[in-house]
Amino acid sequence: MKKSVLLLLLPLIIYAANEEKVMKLKKIDTDIKVDGIIDEIWSVADSTDDFFQLSPYYSQAPSRRTVAKILSTENSLFCLIISYDDPKNIQRYTGKLDDASGDVVSIMLDTFGDRKTAYKFAVSASNVRADCRLLDDARNRDYNWDGIWFSAAKIYNWGFVVEIEIPYKSLQYDENLEFWGLDFDRWIPTLKEDLYWCVYEQNEGQRISKFGKLAFDQFKPSVKGLNLEIYPTTYGKYSSLDDKLKPNFGLDIFYNPSPQLTFQATANPDFAQIEADPYNFNITRYETYFSEKRPFFIQGNEIFMPAGKQRNWGFYRPMELFYSRRIGKLLPGGKETPINFGAKAFGRIGMWQYGGFIARTPEVEYTEDDSTRIEPSALFVSGRLKRQIMENSEIGVLFVGKQTAGGADGVLDIDGAFRNSNWQLAYQLARSIQNSKGDYAASMGYTNMTNDWIVMFRSRYVGNDFNIDQVGYVPWRGTFEAVGLAGPVWFMDKGAVSQILIYTGPAVNYEKVDAYTDRAWVFGFNMQFRSHWGYEINTDFGKAKDDTVKYDYYSINFSSWINPDPSWWGNVWGGYSKTYNFSREYLAFYSWAGASFGWNITNFISLGASTNLWIEGNPDNKIEEITFNTRPWISVTPLNDLNFYIYIDNLFLRSSDQMERIFVGALFSYQFLPKSWIYLAINDLRERNDRRAMASIETVSVFKIKYLYYF
Repeated sequence: MKKSVLLLLLPLIIYAANEEKVMKLKKIDTDIKVDGIIDEIWSVADSTDDFFQLSPYYSQAPSRRTVAKILSTENSLFCLIISYDDPKNIQRYTGKLDDASGDVVSIMLDTFGDRKTAYKFAVSASNVRADCRLLDDARNRDYNWDGIWFSAAKIYNWGFVVEIEIPYKSLQYDENLEFWGLDFDRWIPTLKEDLYWCVYEQNEGQRISKFGKLAFDQFKPSVKGLNLEIYPTTYGKYSSLDDKLKPNFGLDIFYNPSPQLTFQATANPDFAQIEADPYNFNITRYETYFSEKRPFFIQGNEIFMPAGKQRNWGFYRPMELFYSRRIGKLLPGGKETPINFGAKAFGRIGMWQYGGFIARTPEVEYTEDDSTRIEPSALFVSGRLKRQIMENSEIGVLFVGKQTAGGADGVLDIDGAFRNSNWQLAYQLARSIQNSKGDYAASMGYTNMTNDWIVMFRSRYVGNDFNIDQVGYVPWRGTFEAVGLAGPVWFMDKGAVSQILIYTGPAVNYEKVDAYTDRAWVFGFNMQFRSHWGYEINTDFGKAKDDTVKYDYYSINFSSWINPDPSWWGNVWGGYSKTYNFSREYLAFYSWAGASFGWNITNFISLGASTNLWIEGNPDNKIEEITFNTRPWISVTPLNDLNFYIYIDNLFLRSSDQMERIFVGALFSYQFLPKSWIYLAINDLRERNDRRAMASIETVSVFKIKYLYYF
């Protein structure tokens, strides 16, 4: 009884504890040199060493002492984090931006006081930097955001020091606030220990809504100036198909007329992908999804994201109504659709967030099946408006459209999320636009995890005429699905196991093309260990129908994540099912397995590989085909932000007993100044020709220089 009362009161206790966590930000007139040395000026800063252990032993005293200090000048916020440890235990690896590993510390700032979004700035003991945006009360992260900020790290015989400078003009913030939300984090890899300044519940993890306060001491940040970033870009591309070097020039502009508004524009951009997409193996009736990798589309994309996506949970994924890979798409035959220009604007006014996007593509002539075809010129536009409601919940509208001489395509959407620290209900309602035609689609996802129980539910409906293939990725037309899962969860106070989760529940999936509702039952088991590895096994079975064939469906899946030592990591997965193979048009067994690993050989050399194996059965219950794809790689980073990366993507088929495709990629990248890069990429594709000889298909070289002028 006493334990139950304590669990009920725990959220109130944690909230009260964090309300008392306040640091005063003092303004000084002395410049601070960012060099990792604890100068005398830091003695006047407010400081804290009151850190909380989230894992591996929840709420126990931290094993190592950490001190955080914070100061401000007229133009910048400065942070000093002192981490005590034996130098022999400090893991230090070189790396590039957003790829920090080893011992890492960070500062997080909620600059709008909305209790659902924040900036995160992280620095490793070897001064590798990472930055991102925390979204949806820290349930999601956007590492595509890159700011202009500076850091230094220095190792001593008693630990290490990280010093950070964040110019105010690199941030968006509310100038009227009396305080910002604040938290610090320290990761100690040798102990698998994750420390925060703020106190969080074990079942939730970090929550922006429970941040402490950074109180402004007799001043408020208010940086005035041009706040203009200009990036002239020079690039060249050589392809063996036309044996020509094509030099070109582009221009990117970021302009912040106020701390709450940003304009982003690009003229004549180079949108070539440096690294190829992974091999596409698909036996379903639906199009494969590929992630966006082009910088212009992923930077500043936070405003266009639907609510509800959770970084560590793949259970609910909102529909992607704005799929930027439709813009400047790859045409049949491998020809790219160029983009003449693109522009974005996004900002805030009080509780409102807004954003807009526009891009133009020209008419392109290409060849398909020996016929000449025309991809018409198009204008792509998007508008977004969101409002914060009920503390850290939100509601918004989104429009995405494509206009050509032949007509208009697009989608109009209402989406949002109601959330508390331990539960979230996200929703979408959308209407497609195809000239005068259209249909509806909707989705929702609910997750609630307490210290004893987990409940999850998701559903999605897509109308038969809901076609947004020109602007979004929602290929499941004429379908409805729903899954509901629940089960107990145990958090262990001691021992090797840290958490056990068991879940079960029903699932249904209706597809109009089959005029049938598939029905299944799901069971799952998840176990996590304090040594930083875990595994999950789940199975589902039921009745299904595909392509006029009714059958008893079943599948079993296994996945494991392994990181017991700071120098290496790995993942293993696999499964077996009885299902319909749409690529071969019959019912049979289907199995898959895969693994990935990485190993830090030295402080600056890493190697690894990812492998996938797909086994297709036939109606006689024999193996029809085995497809094997592997991608070994090596990464050399002799200096921070200077990297050489080489990978080889191979495809092998059992039926031919030969390697069918070899793709070799090499990339040199160097960030010599903030947001200033040099790239050199070489890609070579070889495939079997009609005579079964390995032939060169295309060799492509790309050279690119991007330099920041910061005003």
